[in-house]
Amino acid sequence: MSEIKNYMTPAGHAALQNELYQLVNKERPEIVQIVNWAASNGDRSENGDYLYGKRRMREIDRRIRFLTKRLQDAVVVNPETREPTDQVFFAATVTLERGNGAEQTVRIVGEDEIDAAHNKISWKSPLARALIKAREGDSVWLNTPEGREQIEILAVEYIKID
Repeated sequence: MSEIKNYMTPAGHAALQNELYQLVNKERPEIVQIVNWAASNGDRSENGDYLYGKRRMREIDRRIRFLTKRLQDAVVVNPETREPTDQVFFAATVTLERGNGAEQTVRIVGEDEIDAAHNKISWKSPLARALIKAREGDSVWLNTPEGREQIEILAVEYIKID
């Protein structure tokens, strides 16, 4: 196991496992079949199916190695089973008030789970780093390109993250 931990939620872990399963058991065997068929057709130098298939197989193998490493280093943190606290840690769902008065809810997730459309931010992001270890009711400072922004933590929950 490497020195750097790869924190993720159960949903994020399941998504990576599912992608790895699809690549190993569905996509790669189909590409191998196409490459073998294309190779049997003779001249490989101008055979588009063969050339594309070999390139796609390299891409799949690279992704399989990446996913295997990420899952090997995974530390799964389930927000539903952790003891209740008003302090912000990994897998927290945090409701906050931005400096401009806008209310926002963010979920602190692993690097492989980032989804801005659903307010899932990496635990390594500047916002999450500002929030980590702060408590409900605290104000924290976030350095942004526009300057320093004060953020107030309104609520901290540990609930299921899909």
